[in-house]
Amino acid sequence: MDSKQEKLDASSTYDADHIDRKDDEKLDFVPTAESPDKLAEKVSYGPGGIRGLISSPFVFGAAFLASLGGFSFGYDQGVISVINVMPQFHAAYPRLAPDAPASSFWVGFMTGMLELGAFLGCFFFPKLADTISRKWALSIVAAIFIIGAIMQTAAPDFAVLVTGRTITGIGVGTMALGAPLYISEIAPPQIRGALLVLESISIVSGVVISYWISYATQYMDGEISFRLPFGLQMVSAGAIGIGIHFFPYSPRWLALVGRDEEALGSLSKLRRLPSSDNRVQTEYRGILAEVQFQKMVLEKTHPGKFGLTLEVLSWLDLFKRKCWRRTAVGMGVAFFQQFSGINAFIYYAPKLFTALGQESLSLVLAGTLNIGQLVAVVVTFLIIDKVGRRTLGIWGGFSMGVPYVVIAILYGLYSDDWPGHPAAGWAAVAMAYVYILCYGVSYSPLGWALPAEVFSNAQRSKGVALSTATVWICNFIVGVITPSMIAQAGFGTYVFFACFCFLSGVWALLLVPETKGRTLEELDEVFGDGSAREEHEIMRQAAMDARRRSSVTSTQFVSV
Repeated sequence: MDSKQEKLDASSTYDADHIDRKDDEKLDFVPTAESPDKLAEKVSYGPGGIRGLISSPFVFGAAFLASLGGFSFGYDQGVISVINVMPQFHAAYPRLAPDAPASSFWVGFMTGMLELGAFLGCFFFPKLADTISRKWALSIVAAIFIIGAIMQTAAPDFAVLVTGRTITGIGVGTMALGAPLYISEIAPPQIRGALLVLESISIVSGVVISYWISYATQYMDGEISFRLPFGLQMVSAGAIGIGIHFFPYSPRWLALVGRDEEALGSLSKLRRLPSSDNRVQTEYRGILAEVQFQKMVLEKTHPGKFGLTLEVLSWLDLFKRKCWRRTAVGMGVAFFQQFSGINAFIYYAPKLFTALGQESLSLVLAGTLNIGQLVAVVVTFLIIDKVGRRTLGIWGGFSMGVPYVVIAILYGLYSDDWPGHPAAGWAAVAMAYVYILCYGVSYSPLGWALPAEVFSNAQRSKGVALSTATVWICNFIVGVITPSMIAQAGFGTYVFFACFCFLSGVWALLLVPETKGRTLEELDEVFGDGSAREEHEIMRQAAMDARRRSSVTSTQFVSV
């Protein structure tokens, strides 16, 4: 073995393709699963940001597609807020009228069933997407969403309405998970960050737009006032289900199922470059290495296992001793994102503002509250990479708790006579805006950013799916309990959420590492395990296999 080979074998930060590069001196390295940031540096297809989004029809279309996935999620969250207080809605479903027996429970149950459906959908979508492709999986869940939306829109009774919301939840939860998955696999490295920003902004935009649509339709006579906004949610879902087929299959999925030649062709089409282009070849080898790496890790971890048994065991890996803290961070940030009370405001803001003595302006205040969250989310992406995740987690948690405490005090002192104390009522409203701004610049983005960063390569897909499932189940719980808490607990509602906000600050202080700018190796030290180091040798072998596969595929592709 020559000295060059010895140096390469001694360093786990190099991949195996360095061993022989006589026929490809132009490439500095072959990217593997461990080096997504290196891939972004070495493979450049042009400018990033907005310029990158509009520089290619496929890229621009991908951005629009991502918007529809996030928008559908946000729309369905926001549309129920005004509908819940419409007299026309109460007339159609008397069980939900304010003076009906146990109405608070049934309102929460009806609202929360969407999140329960989304929770269930998180567990079947990854397998579906791996089996039939990202494109067809998205089309199927979009169809599921539309079926649920039709049931909601035409529901003759409460049972059909709840069933429709549950089915819609399965669709919206999986679209919110599946659209970013597909986009991340077809987008050039330099614009993935911009697409993530667009996805988050689109979610909140869906909340805002659906709120004001239903605010306008409340003045219509009859059931059209709530059936129209229910029905309009089918537009974005239909567009994503049909529009996805104007894009190529994900190159990563094609490689996953052994269709290497088609994977290279798809990547070439997406990048609008010949398959022989060095950038296309480099990215293609990285895809092959990543896919092979995932297979080799599963085989090493669970030799001889396959099918459902392997699927269950790979989920249970997240709770092993060496991974527990990573899972605690991923699931923890999802838990506190929801138990900070954000969806209590989104779903029931008019009820909350009415309880604070602002009945005549409750709908307008609730709508502007959503706009405040949108502004805060936009600001977040200007500061998150400068301030860091841990800092936002700590200070965000404590800063969200303070306005809740103020609201609870004011509610306890003046709720019996808000008209006689208008200043106290407006002070409570101001604290609601302070809360929403603090949430928008902290746990709103952290709930989606941290899970993708803390898990190792081999566990990231299921780790993120589990964290997303935590979002949905906690969202369901908050949606169900909030109406009853508002009706029965009074200021205790705000004390309840304040406690969880303060707990989130303590949790971040004790468990959350700073992931900004850290490599997997550095996170190994933080979490006290050796996940990245253990994966290096597997990556090196995966890179060798990827080189052999790519050489064969490139030859076949050119000959064809």
